[in-house]
Amino acid sequence: RGFRQTRLKRAMENRLTAGAVERILNNQQVEKPVLQVLNFKPISSNTADRYRLLLSDGVQCHTYAMLGTQLNGMITNNEIDKFAVVQLDKYMCNVVSPDKKVLIVLDLTVIAKGSSVNCRLGNPVIPNSTGAPSAGSADVGANRPQFQQNGGHDQSSTAPSYGRAAYPASTSDVVVVPIASLTPYQNRWTIRARVTNKSNIRTWSNSKGEGKLFSLDLLDESGEIRATAFNAECDRLYDIVDVNKVYYISRAVIKNVKKGYSFSSIKNDFEMSFIPETTITPCDDITPNIPTLQFNFVPISRLQEISKDSVIDVIGICKLAADVQTVTRRNTNQELKKRDVSLVDRSGTEVSLTLWGDQAEKFDGSDNPVVAVKGARVSDFSGVSLSLISSSMLQINPDIPESHALLGWYCKEGALLQTHSLSTRSGGPMGGNANWKTLAQAKAENLGQGDKPDYYSVKACVSIIRKENCLYKACPSENCNKKVVDLQNGYYRCEKCARETTDFKWRLLVSANLTDFSDGQWVTCFGKEAEQLIGASAEDLGEMYSKSSKEDSRYEDILNEVPFKPFIFRLRTKMEVYNDESRLKTSVMSVAPVNCVEYTQKLLKDIAELRKLL
Repeated sequence: RGFRQTRLKRAMENRLTAGAVERILNNQQVEKPVLQVLNFKPISSNTADRYRLLLSDGVQCHTYAMLGTQLNGMITNNEIDKFAVVQLDKYMCNVVSPDKKVLIVLDLTVIAKGSSVNCRLGNPVIPNSTGAPSAGSADVGANRPQFQQNGGHDQSSTAPSYGRAAYPASTSDVVVVPIASLTPYQNRWTIRARVTNKSNIRTWSNSKGEGKLFSLDLLDESGEIRATAFNAECDRLYDIVDVNKVYYISRAVIKNVKKGYSFSSIKNDFEMSFIPETTITPCDDITPNIPTLQFNFVPISRLQEISKDSVIDVIGICKLAADVQTVTRRNTNQELKKRDVSLVDRSGTEVSLTLWGDQAEKFDGSDNPVVAVKGARVSDFSGVSLSLISSSMLQINPDIPESHALLGWYCKEGALLQTHSLSTRSGGPMGGNANWKTLAQAKAENLGQGDKPDYYSVKACVSIIRKENCLYKACPSENCNKKVVDLQNGYYRCEKCARETTDFKWRLLVSANLTDFSDGQWVTCFGKEAEQLIGASAEDLGEMYSKSSKEDSRYEDILNEVPFKPFIFRLRTKMEVYNDESRLKTSVMSVAPVNCVEYTQKLLKDIAELRKLL
């Protein structure tokens, strides 16, 4: 065994690319150098763990190497361990400060496991900032350098593996630093980055004043960052930057991303703010090897594990595209165009993606294109669904490996695959994955008892409707439905809006017991759904209620007509805590009269599925 260990040690020493560290730090290109990992250390951050490496070529070592976060799994899975011998397939080296250079590893191959080598190879020493050995360097084996976190510079790459090695341009005097190395503690820096996304100018107005802003998503070989320009800088810079072009950018403020603030898939703990001293110059002298867009796709099957309102990247085949619908935004009464698109990937899982505005109207899903989205927001509406937001980027049939592989899978087998949908299509209670249940089944399966709400459809009728308190006087503001307090002086006060008015609007809040052949369930029904159930508007019912008397019983008559009429209900059920007491709350999401033809087709389909089990 000792003989084999000695032979392996000699073989691995011969494999190391001697002198590679010095050449790399002196901006010389080294094709796929073989180095040894003498040690590594995890560095915590808000977005993802990063790993700092101590690399050796047998002659010299480099104490400031960072592993791209896309390779983190190689450490957590123990593919890379102490003393492992690795080949750097793709990497970049950039100047962070005059005395510090960062080697960022974008892709590598493990030549030998550290557990097999089990020792330091060669006699490496620590180089100085220029890459030459220090005169008084101690032997690494005798006095191994200690890893120190320096001012937050420990930012690794989140970039995909493009190019082999990247260096500052020899044709320019500008010292370019990678985006991954930017921190709030640096004052003088220049990045060379591609603009992957540019928002429209947005305005705001509040008690503190008014203003405007726009944002850019910037990408280089090492990672990405979001930059924002406010007010005067918004006017100065908006017209000089274009999407997909590369620029030198310097003299901006780097600050921490506010927790819970960023609805963005940008993987960076920091963000950039442009100031009057900020300079943006087109990069015309060279053609840098910068990717056009960076994705970090989440498989559709994993979306159930993602928290609500998280922003993720997703790719899938358009299995079905619904017609464009017109909806009205509640707080502004603005009409919006929307379209729901069903995406499926190789996991055989389907999810609904909502497109808005021009993208909804122009989208063509007739040929089952590949749809890639950077920055889709996760929602728990109708199960699990996705929606585009203002910062989202949508690409149809992108020229990337994931797209080609997905299209090949769909043409070969995916089109015939029976898929499982995480979403309920909004095209009506009979459509999509409605998750049909009887009320007894819903209770037996403990729907609503988990961390997320459950949705299901049921054919049922109202057996009891609580007539008392099903109407209330609400705030007349467009974006407020809070109950008002009658001040008994002709005025009504809304505590939410903190204002008094002489007017109000009637709102419905109906508590009813639904019954099918198996069981019953108390539900709450609001707004338009309550109006559809009762068959009258809240304003009409309120007027009838105000005039109700022994002679005028229209209000009572309408409510008495509701029970024992069959409807198709879409229900949402979730365990909620009220006054330290847990209780199951079930709400009506949609209600529609039973379409006998569609419901009969549904029953026939169920019978056919049951026959397959016989």
